[in-house]
Amino acid sequence: MVCKLKKSIYGLKQASRQWYHKFHQVIISYGFEVNVVDDCVYHKFSGSKYIFLVLYVDDLLIMGSSHDTIMETKRMLKRNFDMKDMGTADVILGIKISRTPNGIILSQSHYVEKVLKKFNAFDNSPSKTPIDLSINLVANKTEPVAQMEYSRIIGSLMYITNCTRPDLAYPVNMLSRFTSNPSHEHWKALTRVLKYLKYTLDYGLYYSRYPVVLEGYSDASWISDSKDSYSTSGYIFTIGGGAVSWKSTKQTCIARSTMEFEVYSFG
Repeated sequence: MVCKLKKSIYGLKQASRQWYHKFHQVIISYGFEVNVVDDCVYHKFSGSKYIFLVLYVDDLLIMGSSHDTIMETKRMLKRNFDMKDMGTADVILGIKISRTPNGIILSQSHYVEKVLKKFNAFDNSPSKTPIDLSINLVANKTEPVAQMEYSRIIGSLMYITNCTRPDLAYPVNMLSRFTSNPSHEHWKALTRVLKYLKYTLDYGLYYSRYPVVLEGYSDASWISDSKDSYSTSGYIFTIGGGAVSWKSTKQTCIARSTMEFEVYSFG
C-alpha cells in the first residue's frame, strides 16, 4: 500500500521547492522580474514607480517608491496567499532596522548581546581592537582545545560578519582557518574578538541618500608568515555611505611580488 500525494504538504523534503515554485509563478504573472544574482529578490518598474520583494522561506520584505505601490502589491499577495501584514519592518533575520531623518541603520546589537551571553563572554572586559597584528597564529600540532565550542563561536561570528559587520571580516576569516584544531593561542585571539564585540555592541551599517554611486576598495597583504606563501585579499563596496559587499580571504595563487598580490586581489 502506498499513499499518492497530489499536493506538497508542509514537512516534506520537496515542500520548500514547491512553495518557491508557486510563489515564483504568481509573482512573475504580475509583471515582476527575478534578480539575475539572487533568485529570491524580485523587482518591478513602471515609469518612475518601482517595487522590490525579498523572499526568505515564508517571510517577505517589501520596499517601494510609494505607499500606494506597496499597498497594491500587498493586496495582490493577499488574493493569492494566506498572509499576515506585520506592518513596517523592524527586525528581519536577526537584523534590526532603525530609521532616522537622514537614513537607515542596520545593526545586530540584540543578536550580538545574545551571542556574548550564550558563550559566557558578556561580562568580559571590552577591547578596542579585534586582533593583535603582532601575533602570528600558526596551525596547532597538538591536541585540539574545545574544538566544538570554538566552531560554534566561529559560526555565530560569521553570521554577524556577513550581515552587518565588515570590520570583523579579517579576524573571523583568519580564525576560521583553525576551526578543526584550535590551540590556546587561537582561543586567546578568539576571546579578543568577543571582547571587541562587547566594545562595539551598537555598531552597524548606516545608509544615507548620498553618494548614490557604487564605490569599491580593495587591498591585500603580502606574505606575513614564512610557513604560508599565500597572501590575504580584502575588498569592500559601498553605496549611500554604507557597505553593501565585503570579503576577506586567502588568495589561491602564490604571489612572487607586491605587484602580483595586488593584481590577484582583484581577481
